[in-house]
Amino acid sequence: MARSSGPVLRTQRLVLEPIRRGDSDDLFEAVVSQDSVMRWLATGRADSRSAARAMCDDHVAHWSRHGYGDFAVRDAATRAFLGRVGLRNRARYGVDIGFAVHPRTQGRGIAAEAGAACLDHAFRRLSLPAVLAFVLPGNTASTAVLRRLGAQPDGTVRSSGLQCLRYRFDPATATATAAAAGHVVDDGCTDLQLIHAPGPGSPDDRAALHEGLPDPFGVNGHGLVWADKQHTLTAVSDGRPVAAAGWLLRDMVFDGSPRRAAGLGGVLVHPAHRGKGIARTVISVAVEHARAAGAETVTLLCRPDLVPFCTELGWSRLSVPVTVEQPAGARTLSLTTMVFDLAGHPHPTKSADLRGLPF
Repeated sequence: MARSSGPVLRTQRLVLEPIRRGDSDDLFEAVVSQDSVMRWLATGRADSRSAARAMCDDHVAHWSRHGYGDFAVRDAATRAFLGRVGLRNRARYGVDIGFAVHPRTQGRGIAAEAGAACLDHAFRRLSLPAVLAFVLPGNTASTAVLRRLGAQPDGTVRSSGLQCLRYRFDPATATATAAAAGHVVDDGCTDLQLIHAPGPGSPDDRAALHEGLPDPFGVNGHGLVWADKQHTLTAVSDGRPVAAAGWLLRDMVFDGSPRRAAGLGGVLVHPAHRGKGIARTVISVAVEHARAAGAETVTLLCRPDLVPFCTELGWSRLSVPVTVEQPAGARTLSLTTMVFDLAGHPHPTKSADLRGLPF
């Protein structure tokens, strides 16, 4: 069976590969059948191979949707399956790191080493603005690993129906802590890196992505004046831009009430790099930057043919009139408006006003 596409991470002792469906037996033996491990996971106790298969299916689907996820952790010398570690995107909270390793690995620093590699990938390659961790009270072993990796306490939260302690990693602290701990990480993915920068992005990068196309987004016929983006996320491969997205923050109005929202736009993948899932990763990471900046909702304007793609990624289509500003005055949009809620707010039922130029 072909392994799920994605990066392979390497440390001095470990190899981390995206979990595939064929890993279910290994996952069962190392994690699912181990009560001392499962009692601390949000999924709770499980002891069946079908549960392990369902977990692997879920991991594969997450990789497909976001371009990052859980890794199978293997011994670099023997290829023995030691557990899993990875990044999970939770629509309500953001991206968190989780790990579960076979009891026989305890005391060897395997969870910390795998976690350091995963965090290095999250911050250095994906440019995520933050990574969370949720741990059940009393799980002192996992708490010790999180603190060793540089996590800071961040209150409590209810996750998967359980009251958990929440920890937070920021890029600078996690990177410095991993380096100080002596983890030598080779993430094995020199072909793609996401870079976040303030402003609308480089004109040269935009020109390279447009590849001379007069209407790369297919929106020129709408006759709209567009807002400049306040932030840009660029995907680079072999030193060249292959995809990008931009966003801005603004107080928009839904059903007459103000809401801090981000407008995501300018999502474009170079023709030679389409079909590789890059757009999914760029959108997922851009949403996390919007969340970190205080957005309660993310809004995206798209052509009707892109609605199924956005829906698959968890976005919802608005069915109310959406108003934007133009030099000649307010105008109702003909483009489809999609939203991604970050704070549990209901979708508008009467109207939406984006309170400025479209994005």
